[in-house]
Amino acid sequence: MFKPPPLSPIEMPVPPAAAADGWTRGNPGRTEFVRSPLARLGEAIGDGSFPRVTSVLIARQGRLVYETYYDDLGATGLRNTRSTTKTVAGMLVGLAIDRGLLPGVEAKVLPFFPDKVPVAHPDPRKELMSVEDLLTMSSILECDDFNRFSRGNEERMYPVEDWTRFTLDLPVRGFPSWATKPSDSPYGRSFSYCTAGVGLLAGILARATGARVEDFAARELFEPLGIRAATWQFDPLGVAFTGGGLALSSPDLLKLGQLYLAGGRWEGRRVLSESWVRQSTRAHVRIDEQTEYGYLWWLRRFAVGSRSFTSFLMQGNGGNKVAVFPDLDSVVTITTTNYNAPHMHESTDRMLTEYILPAIASE
Repeated sequence: MFKPPPLSPIEMPVPPAAAADGWTRGNPGRTEFVRSPLARLGEAIGDGSFPRVTSVLIARQGRLVYETYYDDLGATGLRNTRSTTKTVAGMLVGLAIDRGLLPGVEAKVLPFFPDKVPVAHPDPRKELMSVEDLLTMSSILECDDFNRFSRGNEERMYPVEDWTRFTLDLPVRGFPSWATKPSDSPYGRSFSYCTAGVGLLAGILARATGARVEDFAARELFEPLGIRAATWQFDPLGVAFTGGGLALSSPDLLKLGQLYLAGGRWEGRRVLSESWVRQSTRAHVRIDEQTEYGYLWWLRRFAVGSRSFTSFLMQGNGGNKVAVFPDLDSVVTITTTNYNAPHMHESTDRMLTEYILPAIASE
């Protein structure tokens, strides 16, 4: 099994063609890593303790200071990080609002789809469903990917031709006596992980902007960040899927986290409004005692010894992560192909708490 050499971050060779990706590489001023945790991480990945990890990157103070790849794709390879796409969809919603193309998160969903009025389960309460409900995974639709019996489970959607109609036709969600109603929940919302709902954002974006989602993303988000390669997945009707499957390189994924760490700027250029960044990364719904949710961002604190650090994260199947740590002025990207494995997110969480955070919080 491949075991990477225990090189320090500063001694890492620059991967071929990586110098053109827009990142400044190297040590940020006088800040030094504790090298041993990162060396031990490389050894742990090499011996299989963290299965199918493909890359680990760390940005500190705006510089790419640690970069290791564990497959043949390297810095330019496009990584399918599954549901990290959802957070990109939230960025595109923010861009549409910033450009005046979408009135705001309070905009109602159904008026964007006059040709797809719900037929199977019509209900006047669906008329109140808003873009914010989709961004916070708290819509009225009975849709729960964590429940294989849910009518809206994503696996029931994929064999259907029209994913938009599938979603809008879902029944209204019920709250039995043992479930917490939105009115009794923090922030007045009840979380239910719903890929299909996030998929609706593609149609909303296309109809609001007058452009295909992939074209709008390329023009308004990727080009300003110097992201030149992206591969979308599409539904059977040819609409880019905002619920998952977008493939980007590891350095480009890191840029998305850095964009939010910098309040919507990349290399001094305003890309997203600071107000959208703040709104997206504050809590709008409670998931559990340890985790809250923003606008398609996961919000958590990570404990390292007696210290803990605020974070907001893009996350996808396999344990894929782009984790932003404002307290440490750092962004971490971890990519894997450990899809659908037990404890996949716990595995990359442990990489953060046992190796990466001790290194970058060592001052």
